[in-house]
Formats: sequence, structure tokens, C-alpha cells
Amino acid sequence: MATKQTVKDIRQRKGSGQKISMLTAYDAPMAMLLDQSGIDILLVGDSLGMVVLGLDSTVPVTMDQMLHHATAVSRGAGSALVVGDMPFGSYLVDPRETVRNGLRFLKEAGCDAVKLEGGRKVCDDVRALVRAGVPVMGHLGLTPQTAGQLGGFKVQGKSMAAGRRLLADARALEEAGAFALVLECVPGRLAEVVTRAINIPTIGIGAGPHCDGQVLVTNDMLGLFERFTPGFVKQYLVIAPQIKEAVAAFQDEINSGVFPAPEHTFGTDEDFSTLLGE
Repeated sequence: MATKQTVKDIRQRKGSGQKISMLTAYDAPMAMLLDQSGIDILLVGDSLGMVVLGLDSTVPVTMDQMLHHATAVSRGAGSALVVGDMPFGSYLVDPRETVRNGLRFLKEAGCDAVKLEGGRKVCDDVRALVRAGVPVMGHLGLTPQTAGQLGGFKVQGKSMAAGRRLLADARALEEAGAFALVLECVPGRLAEVVTRAINIPTIGIGAGPHCDGQVLVTNDMLGLFERFTPGFVKQYLVIAPQIKEAVAAFQDEINSGVFPAPEHTFGTDEDFSTLLGE
């Protein structure tokens, strides 16, 4: 079994030339498959609101829902670092409440770290979490929990002024104690500048090739989620049509009597038909 990844291991990958891989997981079986494939980080993303729970955004996702799924992922994970997404409303309210929620991810769900969205405005929360022993991953650029304030799901940091703000936020998060930083939907050149400017790893999603690592939503890259596919996603498989075909075949075989066949039926020497006469 591979050695368990630690926050220190991930941070030391900065500048090593070895890229960091991260994928989302929401249950134990998928976590086990991803872990056995060598993924460095499993993110229990609040994206589960849309790709698992059928919601229209991540905003309604609750702490209890996140902890439920994070616990399952932690059970399935082996060597991968498990990071739990702090849902909307679980931070930026009261630092003490932020710390309580962060500790729950570690104590109750077995996560190794948490992730939260935002720049300088969340730095007090980041400091409080780190002081309490909760490792924190930051998230800048397109922040889905507040996408409405950003004008929707659009590329962020396209102007020089916006780029300066994002770089300042990245530096502030590093200073506050974040061990890594997700950059979502920002121009590749800006992501490259930010990656060079800070001493913690950047993990890109729609942010070009120059980040220290890459992350995708597993349901997107496997073609399991059909409502929409972001333009930055590469689909390595498209499983949804195969699932529909398999289910349709199952239904047809039930109707035709092909399934279950004798090999799918338990036998016995008893002739239970005599029970009909009792």
C-alpha cells in the first residue's frame, strides 16, 4: 500500500516538477477506485449539490450533507489526502463557528484538510482554522458559492485590475497559512504569474497548464453528469450512455424472460411444489 499523502507532502511538491492530481469523490467505492489509481488528493466537493443531489447550485448544500459524504470518502481512501469543502454559510459568519465546522471535517468525517472559497475576506477564518490545527486549501477565481455576485459562471481575472486583485488575494491566503490554492476559470497567463509568485502549490481547473496541479469534477471527466459540461473539461470516458444501454438491456431481459437464467437461480433438491397442496 502506498504511503499516506500529507499536507506537508503536497506543499513540498511546489517546484519539484511532479504535478499534483486531484479529483472529486462523494462515496466510498469511487474514492477507493480513484485512490487505487494513484490520485494525490480526493476533494469532497460541494459540487455534490449538483452532480449528486440534483440541486441547481452549491449554495443549498449543508454541513450535515458534506460530512455524510466526506465520511464515506474517508472510508474508501487509502493513501490520498482527503479534503472537505466547507459549504456556503459554514464560514465567514463567526470565526469560532468556522473553527467548529472545520474541526468537524477532521474529527467526525476523517478528512485531512478543508477547502474554502474567497480571498482576503476569508483570511481571518483561514488563520483561525490553521491555529486550531485544521489545514486549509484556498480557492480563487470563479468561486461557485458566490458565482451570482461574479456575474455567473464566467472566466475571472481577465483585466489587469482583476489580475492584481487575484494575485493580492493569493499572497494573502499564503500569508494566512493556506497550504495550497485552487485557481478556477482564470486566464492561463494569470495562473502562471500567480503560480510563480507564491510559495504554495496552485491547483488549476480551467486555469491552463502552468499550475502545480490539476483538478476536475470526476462526474464531468467520466461523462456521468449530462446537464452541462464546462468548456475546460476533458472527458476521458462518457459513461452515461453505456449505463442507459445496460439498464435498457436489463429491462428487456426481464420482460422476455431471459433474466434470470438458471445460472442466476439458486437450486435445491426439495420439491417445494408440494406446499401448494397443504
